[in-house]
Amino acid sequence: MLNHLNHLYDQYNRREYVHPDPLEFLYSYPRREDREIVGLIASSLAYGRVCQILKSVSLVLEQMGDSPYLYLKDTPAIEICRRHRHFVHRFATGVHLSALLVCLKKIIKEYGSLYHCFLEGFSPSDETVVPAMTLFVERINHRTGDRNPGHLIASPSKKSACKRLNLFLRWMVRRDAVDPGGWDDISPSKLVVPLDIHMFRISRTLGLTSRNQANLLTAMEITEKFRIWTPDDPVRFDFALTRFGIRDDLNAADIMGCLN
Repeated sequence: MLNHLNHLYDQYNRREYVHPDPLEFLYSYPRREDREIVGLIASSLAYGRVCQILKSVSLVLEQMGDSPYLYLKDTPAIEICRRHRHFVHRFATGVHLSALLVCLKKIIKEYGSLYHCFLEGFSPSDETVVPAMTLFVERINHRTGDRNPGHLIASPSKKSACKRLNLFLRWMVRRDAVDPGGWDDISPSKLVVPLDIHMFRISRTLGLTSRNQANLLTAMEITEKFRIWTPDDPVRFDFALTRFGIRDDLNAADIMGCLN
């Protein structure tokens, strides 16, 4: 199986297969401080139809100019709320988005960057990033004031698979042909599979889990199975495998043929 997975990785883990994926927004930002903000916004909105995801992320970033980091750092909270008040993305409204952006503004003021905030809760002795993720979400939610980002930021403490947050961490921790990286003090070995419906179905097909719910326990089980093959990088195959559920030119039913 590992040889087949590596072949799939070599074939599809390329920039030419990124679109349509919100990951593509990160490539326009060489500075880590900007890229992590773009990544968190893009991953938080990564639900629903992909064309709408790309449209919504584009609308947010257009308001933030060349440097999202400086935008959040220098723009008053009341102005952030004003600029994004009409935003709508499925269940997310301008209230949710503004709450998230203002929370990130406070994080930047206190820690200097999202990266340093995350590192405050991270220990190399932790088996995975889940404890650090939990603390990171708590730090965001504790700075909401009278506004709340709602479902845009999920927490492992509620047993959620936290697909979007794990996707963000994959983008920021791994560094290869598609994942740009930047959070260099966190080992890819600590990452957890971003468990969306595509990866859940594929994992069941491959016998990586028999669970019926795509929750945190299932994500951890699948990650452990991948860790047997690639202990230093258990989410190595995530991008290649999920292309079959994202791109119209790849048929999800053909994935078993690629692995046989």
